[in-house]
Amino acid sequence: MKLLLLLLLNLHLYASDVLTNYRLHGIINMEKQMDLELSQEEYWKTQVAQRDTTFGYIESFSNVLACDKTQSALHLYSLDQNKTFQFRKKYSAFTGKLKGDKVKEGDLRTPTGIYQIVEKLSKETKLDPFYGPFAFVTSYPNVYDTYRGKNGSGIWIHGLPQQDRDEFTRGCIAINNSSIECLSNNIDISKTLLIIDESEIKKNIAKETLVSILAQLYAWRYAWIYDDIKSYLNFYASEFVRFDGMDREKFASYKTRIFQKGERKTIIFNDINVIPYPNSSDIYEISFKEFYKSDTFEFTGEKTLVVALDENRKIKILTEK
Repeated sequence: MKLLLLLLLNLHLYASDVLTNYRLHGIINMEKQMDLELSQEEYWKTQVAQRDTTFGYIESFSNVLACDKTQSALHLYSLDQNKTFQFRKKYSAFTGKLKGDKVKEGDLRTPTGIYQIVEKLSKETKLDPFYGPFAFVTSYPNVYDTYRGKNGSGIWIHGLPQQDRDEFTRGCIAINNSSIECLSNNIDISKTLLIIDESEIKKNIAKETLVSILAQLYAWRYAWIYDDIKSYLNFYASEFVRFDGMDREKFASYKTRIFQKGERKTIIFNDINVIPYPNSSDIYEISFKEFYKSDTFEFTGEKTLVVALDENRKIKILTEK
């Protein structure tokens, strides 16, 4: 009972502080203070503590497909009623004929990376029987692939033809037809993340690292909203290149011109995901839905940042889209 009373008292005092701030300084000052609070690790500790961080910090996916190329296996994990990723199925898989990460069209390698499933193909969509009853089209090449100069396309998860075939693919992930049918029945492609690694997928990501990255993401947002161009650009690596080829120097000039307008901005992030990048020790993919509105421009859509952690565990943005 005493604990409840103490909690209610603290809530009352907090509400009183908020009202006083509003009374003296208005809503804009309050918004700025709350935006600043979102960039503090204390807030994100409470958010991360409530999440299963087996694969990272995940808000928008309920299924994870983890492909281990060395073991030729595709594992399905799904959120249970406790919002915990539980192992559900293991599918034996064929991958590319050659080992290593895919670099270019026709190199017979399966890519290593983080992907989404963008389309489901079937006989109703005139899928070639060579690919079995279903095929799931992945988002290869992703923004980090493009940043590193990788090319090619048509990386799918698919079934097998009725006739005999080689025990490898040209770069896709192939599982037997009963497995692809099982997979089709068990996933919503819009809620499914695909992680492909050279060996076992990284698991049980350190919450402290995720807290730090999320706090820094919102510090970047704070600098963006309040036109702090120096702090904003400090989040970008010297080797930064935007998805469209704009390098850091041109990007800095472009953003400086925009910040100098002094426009009031609304920037909201939803469905945030922070995933450690396969086959790396310090690269993370951050994705989210962004709502941006200023006096002259409005955008709603998907945003992806690929960041590296420097020697001080500070994020440096390598590329974005």
